[in-house]
Amino acid sequence: MSHSQARKHVEDLMVSNVVTISPMAKLREAMQLMRDRKVKSVVVEKQSLGDAYGILTYSMLLRTVIQQDGDVDLVNVYDVATKPAVCVSGKLEIRHAVGMMLNLGIKRLLVSEQNELKGILTMNDIVGAIFEKMED
Repeated sequence: MSHSQARKHVEDLMVSNVVTISPMAKLREAMQLMRDRKVKSVVVEKQSLGDAYGILTYSMLLRTVIQQDGDVDLVNVYDVATKPAVCVSGKLEIRHAVGMMLNLGIKRLLVSEQNELKGILTMNDIVGAIFEKMED
């Protein structure tokens, strides 16, 4: 196998079954969705063609729950989520995606093509792939 064939791209490791939520949803809905789907983040949907995707993570949720003394029915997802979320192409090499994550101090990248969501890549996906390769 040539060196270029061995390189992995974001689309090789991304999860394409992404859990999404409306920015208008209450935090309680987001918490329930994360628990039911067993995920640590949800993608906040765009509201128009020119809009950007956002991301809501477990950490953001917990921080807000503590600040709001547990009242998750008064806060909307858009109040807490990071928007715009960092998006990359599925064609990007993993090494560049890792560099971006480390430089920005983030654990997740959204994957999009022509501003349409295709998947999500997490640091856990990357570490899991490294461990798998080590076991071969």
